[in-house]
Amino acid sequence: MVTDQQVRRLFKLSQTEPTQEIAAAKAGLDVKTARKYLRAKRTPSEMKPARHWRTHPDGFAEVWPALREQLEAHPGLEAKTLFAALQRQYPERFAESQLRTLQRRVKHWRALEGPAQEVFFAQQHRAGELCQSDFTYLTELGITLHGEAYPHLLYHFVLTYSNWETGTICQSESFASLSEGLQNALWELGGVPARHRTDRMTAAVNNLTPEGEFQKQYQALLRHYELHGEKIQTGQAQENGDIEQRHYRFKRALDQALLLRGHRDFDGVAEYQDFLTKQFAQLNAGRRTRLQEELAVLRPLPARRFESVRRFQARVNAGSLVMVDRNHYSVHSRLIGEMVEARVLAHQVQIWYGGRKVEEMPRLPGRSRYRIDYRHIIDWLVRKPGAFAQYRYRDHLFPSSQFRRAYDLLQTTTPRRADRRYLEILQLAAQHGEARIEDALRLLLASASGQQAIVNRAAFEEFLERCEQAPALTDVEIAEVSLASFDQLFVERELRL
Repeated sequence: MVTDQQVRRLFKLSQTEPTQEIAAAKAGLDVKTARKYLRAKRTPSEMKPARHWRTHPDGFAEVWPALREQLEAHPGLEAKTLFAALQRQYPERFAESQLRTLQRRVKHWRALEGPAQEVFFAQQHRAGELCQSDFTYLTELGITLHGEAYPHLLYHFVLTYSNWETGTICQSESFASLSEGLQNALWELGGVPARHRTDRMTAAVNNLTPEGEFQKQYQALLRHYELHGEKIQTGQAQENGDIEQRHYRFKRALDQALLLRGHRDFDGVAEYQDFLTKQFAQLNAGRRTRLQEELAVLRPLPARRFESVRRFQARVNAGSLVMVDRNHYSVHSRLIGEMVEARVLAHQVQIWYGGRKVEEMPRLPGRSRYRIDYRHIIDWLVRKPGAFAQYRYRDHLFPSSQFRRAYDLLQTTTPRRADRRYLEILQLAAQHGEARIEDALRLLLASASGQQAIVNRAAFEEFLERCEQAPALTDVEIAEVSLASFDQLFVERELRL
């Protein structure tokens, strides 16, 4: 059998050898065969006639007209679905081995007779012109802080020309998160591109209006940086394709980096953010050349950052709670009845009174949630222990599992006095430090004799006092060694020699 490789070799040899016989012999062909291909100037595969006949009978010839009608009426039907319907309609006629044949036939029909597919048009990017951003969930990566699950999002920013990217951890798709993430990216970049494109996120776009106008706060942010805002059409994620692709690639790179790290637990948000920053730096290392082109045409930053803090005036209710952005936070009972100013940042909520910051707590994601700090209300709960049993937010008054175990123990041993005794322990935590009381509870719960100290107030306080009087670790002092002594050793060695 003559191959294309032999004939291509023959074509080359015919240009250098004196006769066709020598060229044919060197190519491993008969001289008559060689002359045929030299005259045709084509390879065997090119001279092979196209086959227009079937080598096997068409098992779908009878049913194909009906299948075609179904495909024309519902182009989204899959070949596997049609094949399953055929097996139900004609039992024992179609074997599983025929599925691939039907799939090829449906594929051929789609290419020649099916509906036109959506065309995606490659865009030309220019340096310093466009940036895109979006939120993406990182929960599926299994990140934990101090061993506890950490559900969160990432505000992801990318320059479409150089693919330079960065990101900021956030808890929700709020304007505060959008503002902080965008400003962090611009100040890290050191300049401002011409246009910023987002999807139709509610933090930036008011989708309740027919035109989908930008939110007023977002408009103010764009004006501050002289950015031209753009939004994609509803349901057209490909219009924000650069950031969507970077979501996928960054998550994959981050997952690989976590596998190399050996574990996914971090000591805090700051350590986790530092880890993400290093990953972005590694990804951006190969984009420096095109980034320099962008930096050369970026507009300068304004003199200061845009203040994206939202301010609310609210009154502290009788339960020592204040509602901020449709979530409730506890404050000290001294502020009951007073008007306070709540300042909402991306990750914190600050409570101000009389021009002074009196509270700062983590911001709650979502809506209709509560954050109760037992330190704010414990003094009055101790005075009214009967309110604890049916307190609506009682679950918030167990700072850790050790406190919950102590309460369960009290419920078992002294159910009538359990609430009062537990509140006394909680008051000690507010007075002497939660970590200290938690350590004491852990030690006492570990032994049967120690559990009695939890029930008895005097014994518990005596145990705490003994812990305070425990001797501290002995400090070991090492005298400083004079380096001159080593010189003396060299002198003595020379004298001996």
